[in-house]
Amino acid sequence: MRVVEIKVYTIDDHPNKELCFEWINDNWHDLNEFSVSDLVNSIQALSKEIGGTVNWSISQTPDRGEHITFRDYDEEILNELKAEDLPLTGVCWDHDVIEGLQENDMKKVLDVLHKDTEYVYSNIGLTEHCQCNNYEFNENGSFHC
Repeated sequence: MRVVEIKVYTIDDHPNKELCFEWINDNWHDLNEFSVSDLVNSIQALSKEIGGTVNWSISQTPDRGEHITFRDYDEEILNELKAEDLPLTGVCWDHDVIEGLQENDMKKVLDVLHKDTEYVYSNIGLTEHCQCNNYEFNENGSFHC
């Protein structure tokens, strides 16, 4: 038998947080996928509310060919919706999707998603994520399981 001792740090106590941020960026590529999922749920709920057809291609980071396209929907129902009430799913993406379509600017919705992802992967966003989840890291910055 042998005993191996390792040092484990929280993000706040790590002597080199940049190593942790590098490791996260190299290994955790889906930290904001929950936002993509919530956005898709809001898009689908809006489509059910206003009718017509909807098509989308969405990623948490900008990519070629991303789009959200609504066609043949009931504009009267759309214009009656109050975005601030979050009437579709109850999450913030309801507001962005309704307002984006009312303003005929769905690119704005994708821009909000991408800015949200930038924040999630920023040092501040990563620090908050690690603190909230009580994540620990090895001395070399890798995640400690």
